[in-house]
Amino acid sequence: MNPESETIILDSFAMLAYLEGEEGEERVKEIFRNAENVSQRVLMSMINWGEVIYITERERGLAKAQEAIALMEQLPIELCPVDRQTVLDAANIKANYALAYADAFAVVLAKKHDGFLLTGGPEYEQVQGIMKVEWLGERTR
Repeated sequence: MNPESETIILDSFAMLAYLEGEEGEERVKEIFRNAENVSQRVLMSMINWGEVIYITERERGLAKAQEAIALMEQLPIELCPVDRQTVLDAANIKANYALAYADAFAVVLAKKHDGFLLTGGPEYEQVQGIMKVEWLGERTR
């Protein structure tokens, strides 16, 4: 994959790796640098964005969630709204694969924009045939 020519979709796994300094953080930072320097598109569904916020608040408290929001709003990410067709497409993905509903929105974005999903979530292995995945951390292939 040429990271400078493809659209990248982030799920909550990738964003949390970045925010919490977990494995994969450096790759996410590289993606953000590319987005700023070579006009690479980085997309995230509003559903996945909200997932990052609720996970952060649940695990680290409201103040940390508010800090995460402020930081994410400064990043070179295009937040993609959720319309009726996107909900229907995500419902179809969820009905046919054992994914969390929020994960289905990341799959829909990756398919719609012919981009690749940056993640470390093992549940996406089952959808590799319908979309492209770049694995973070030890799962990197």
